[in-house]
Amino acid sequence: MGYFYLLVLVLFSRSCFFQTTKGLQAYQAQLFLQIRKHLEYPSQLQILDNYNGSLCDLAATAHIMISCQDNFVTELKIRGDKLANVSGFNGYAIHNKTLSETFSINSLVTTLARLTSLRVLSLVSLGIWGPLPDKIHRLYSLELLDLSSNFMFGCIPPQISRIVKLQTLTLDGNYFNDTILDTLDSLSNLSVLSLRGNHLKGQFPSSICRISSLTDIALCHNKLSGELPDFSSLTRLRVLDVRENQFDSQLPIMPRGLVTALLGKNLFSGEIPAQVGILTHLQHLDLSFNHLSGTPPFALFDLPNISYLNLASNMLSGSLPEQITCGSKLGFVDISSNKLVGKLPFCLDNTSDKRAVKCGGNCLSIEGHQQHQSSYCKEANTRKSGRKIALLIAIVVGSILLLMILAFGVLFLSRRCFQRKTLETHIQQKAKGIHHDFYHYFIVFQGFISEVMKLGTQGSPVSRLFSSEELEEAPNNFDSSMFMGESPAGKLYKGRLENGTYVAVRSLNLLKRYSIQNLKVRLDFFSKLHHPHLVSLLGHCIDGGVQDDPFANKVFLVYEYVPNGNYRMHLSESCPEKILKWSDRLAILIDVAKAVHFLHTGVIPGVYNNRLKTNNILLDEHRIAKLCDYGMSIILEDNEKLEAKGGGLKSSQRQTLEDDVYNFGFILLESLVGPIVSGKGETFLLNEMDGRKRIVDPAVLMTSSQESLSIIVSITRKCTCPEPSSRPSFEDVLWNLQYAAQVQATADADQKSDSTS
Repeated sequence: MGYFYLLVLVLFSRSCFFQTTKGLQAYQAQLFLQIRKHLEYPSQLQILDNYNGSLCDLAATAHIMISCQDNFVTELKIRGDKLANVSGFNGYAIHNKTLSETFSINSLVTTLARLTSLRVLSLVSLGIWGPLPDKIHRLYSLELLDLSSNFMFGCIPPQISRIVKLQTLTLDGNYFNDTILDTLDSLSNLSVLSLRGNHLKGQFPSSICRISSLTDIALCHNKLSGELPDFSSLTRLRVLDVRENQFDSQLPIMPRGLVTALLGKNLFSGEIPAQVGILTHLQHLDLSFNHLSGTPPFALFDLPNISYLNLASNMLSGSLPEQITCGSKLGFVDISSNKLVGKLPFCLDNTSDKRAVKCGGNCLSIEGHQQHQSSYCKEANTRKSGRKIALLIAIVVGSILLLMILAFGVLFLSRRCFQRKTLETHIQQKAKGIHHDFYHYFIVFQGFISEVMKLGTQGSPVSRLFSSEELEEAPNNFDSSMFMGESPAGKLYKGRLENGTYVAVRSLNLLKRYSIQNLKVRLDFFSKLHHPHLVSLLGHCIDGGVQDDPFANKVFLVYEYVPNGNYRMHLSESCPEKILKWSDRLAILIDVAKAVHFLHTGVIPGVYNNRLKTNNILLDEHRIAKLCDYGMSIILEDNEKLEAKGGGLKSSQRQTLEDDVYNFGFILLESLVGPIVSGKGETFLLNEMDGRKRIVDPAVLMTSSQESLSIIVSITRKCTCPEPSSRPSFEDVLWNLQYAAQVQATADADQKSDSTS
């Protein structure tokens, strides 16, 4: 009888579960119909017209993506085509640009707030207009909020500071015209603050410098003014972009880890501080179009990672010594339109093609460049010398007076007391120095620990353990029809789990002596790496196999399935209907570069030697790129050591072959010329790059601008440089790719405008 009641209870529970799930799906579907109505039935949501299934199963498109967890909607991304590029927007609806006069942003936010599990909300270029309502804080679970390229205006509501889980806040390309909130420091998890291209005014709130988690600050193209605060406390800050504002102070103190500092087109004055010369991670520095004076610090040109240095259109004066050195990665220097005199330093001599140098508009004694007469710069240097003399006189007179006062004071002190105080002062200073050093190392160590803890608590469980029965059944007992390919990392099969999810299963054979404990630690580490452009490791299975077989450890790695083939296939003439145009290739390359940059710098320890090649770049149904087989060098490292019997590669050769930048260079090369076939060797292709029009893929030539193509050719040559020390960093590669994509987008827009006019 007891079993009967237990059976009834189980059936009742399952019935309630299915009814609850069905009710939840119906409720969320109703909310989406309301959201669609609020957005006035955009064409991008026509996919919902005849769709009767669960929103969680809706196939993503280039314009809409919905993600769920436990049947609750957690991500909603909608991209429209109403670009916010209207001049003179006055806060009212504009026909065919904004949503209609009856649109209510207040009602839209109210409906969105009913999706209580929403963590990611991206509503871009949808014509949304009006002040962002205070009730935005009701979206309390948000970790990412992107409302770019709409028509929102007024102030950013203070209540947004109550969304304490927020990590990314992006409001680019709107019409916000008030000051920046002084309460953003409540967002203690915020890493990206991007408010580009608005009409924000007032000062930069110093409270932002209390958000220790910030990595990116982008406030360019606004009307901000006043003084910038000391940024040295933001130890994780990598990007600072405040271009095209009205800041009129001296340059701020910047953190040592800064990679990109863009401060051009402001009103900064004074001299460039010597502190900039110790920013060893700095790669891109733009100080152009300001009122900076004095001689630039010589160390600025010799920073170990600097690749882009723009000091143009200031009032810099004095001379640069011929013997100053330039960093090996410095590829672009602009010191034009200043008041510099003397000879151009040897390392900036533009006779070589190692770097591009612009120096016109000064008073330099060089030929072949447009220079002013020496009298043009003499006035600035004379004023500078006069100020120095006056300052020197003041210092001398002040020192004499101070010495006279001290001399009278010393007469009233005994020698013994003087010696005792000197000794005490010395001891105190020494103790203070020890305390400072300890504090410095404590802060560095604390930052390291916090990064490790952040990795371990990203909300992802330990790698799921699959049974061997599950993984035999998923790829239909590893039938040949499910075979997807083979590489040194093992055979790959397509599979389907019991819940209907498609996966990719990689089969590895490891030596019996391989430490299973080490393997589990590494797999657990990689299962926790989550990035939009990495193929996720979902779990694994380790099968002991046959006792006498030296390759007894059979390991299966289960990855997410990416359905649209690899990048190499889309570059091949064998599939002409799938061949990608240049802008699409740039978008894919940027995706992959972001993934590799994350592997290098976004986790501790960094993941290198990722065996990059076009076959390992997979494309989903929207041609979004995802990198697979990353970290295989770490997973298989012990196995390769055990297999080694002598005669292996030397460490220097292995480093060259496995260097990510070098391998990515050949991905760039294949993007330019198509898949490299055996008849075309790498050396031949690299030697032919100067005559690139003879070998570049016609699909690239027909869809690319000359400038965009030249940028990629240049960075390709640098990546494939035989000398590892001469190759760029991945941050530099990513920056060049994004710049090339921006140049191409501008060229495409100009071409489209010309064709319609």
